[in-house]
Amino acid sequence: MATDATGSAPGLRVLRRDDWDKWYDTLIRGFGGVPESTEERELWNSLTEIDRSLGAWDGDECVGTAGVFSFRLTVPGGASVPAAGVTMVSVAATHRRRGVLTSMMRRQLDDVRASGEPLAVLTASEPAIYGRFGYEAATFHLNAEIDTTRVRLTSLPAGTDDVRVRYAVPADVLDSCEAVYARLVPSRPGMLARQPGWERLELLDPESDREGASPLQCVLAERDGETVGYARFRVKPDWDAAGPDGTVILESLAALDPAADAALWRFLFGIDLTSSLVVRRRGRPVDEGWRHWVSDIRRCRPQLLDSLYLRPVDLGAALEARTYQAPVDVVFEVEDAFCPWNSGRWRLSGDAKGASCERTADAADLALSIRELGAAYLGGVSLASLAAAGRVREVRQGALAEASLGFGTAVAPWLPHGF
Repeated sequence: MATDATGSAPGLRVLRRDDWDKWYDTLIRGFGGVPESTEERELWNSLTEIDRSLGAWDGDECVGTAGVFSFRLTVPGGASVPAAGVTMVSVAATHRRRGVLTSMMRRQLDDVRASGEPLAVLTASEPAIYGRFGYEAATFHLNAEIDTTRVRLTSLPAGTDDVRVRYAVPADVLDSCEAVYARLVPSRPGMLARQPGWERLELLDPESDREGASPLQCVLAERDGETVGYARFRVKPDWDAAGPDGTVILESLAALDPAADAALWRFLFGIDLTSSLVVRRRGRPVDEGWRHWVSDIRRCRPQLLDSLYLRPVDLGAALEARTYQAPVDVVFEVEDAFCPWNSGRWRLSGDAKGASCERTADAADLALSIRELGAAYLGGVSLASLAAAGRVREVRQGALAEASLGFGTAVAPWLPHGF
């Protein structure tokens, strides 16, 4: 690591519990210095995995932070795979471009490999930072600003009218909502199984985040007395010379079937005294049903945004952990400068039942870097599209189409919440 202005290199060590406040203050300062609410601070304190968090120290001053959450991530085929959720990464402005970030990323990925997690994932404040460490965008989501005075919902699925929607106090129905979420986790790549304590994130409601909107509201979708979906949202009232002009701000929505999904969207479209519905934060999956119910997609102003960034840490184990929607037997020539243990040739053989991935001396069929495999891993980015951008090179004719089809998924991957 390069030395700082005093000639001494900041020291890197695992966080100690009694240093958490100083470490976290460094993180907050790195993201602008606006203090979080007591509720937010207490939640992140409780969720921080101290033994998986790193600090860079210049004497008694914390100048760098990085942490890991121990997640389980749904991959194609429905398996729940251990994944290191890289989080709380910052470097003090006084110590930029001195190797602090690189040293933390180096230590972190070495530790992740030693822990046996085949994948590392993160959400990027600045995407350009993480490519050099092997991360690439693997999921995307849609945000929207829907003009509910001019956009109607049409062709709703059978059974929509059989679903009852009722208001509920968010905290009172948390267990019911979490049960719905848990049932959905295996059905979509990119979803995170909620570990104990993480359910509290869904109820985090600091006034500073409301921007003039109401406290968090919740409705349940029920059929025959069973909870089959929920929506959490806020309402921001407004008026102009023509009358009410409020906004519904959707925070989260989950449904077990199309009818429950449609009933919740219909409710959100019909809230009194509002004229728009805003979908933000983690947005919605890019293949969700509401896009096909709206009468005018242009007036929904959909916006595609990057979300989860992924990098295989143990390439062989990562590719074996998922299944493939069509048979694939391909040799990859992989380049991984930051984690060189992944570099070289790997033969992947797999189908919808399982896969094996082992080192081989056979001739390569496709040549690419670890970033392309990270992008394609969850099925949201096709290897063919990466080849069209010059980022995957086909050596054996036909190998690209075979691998691209095999890596695809029936549903688009999606990250439901940040970390």
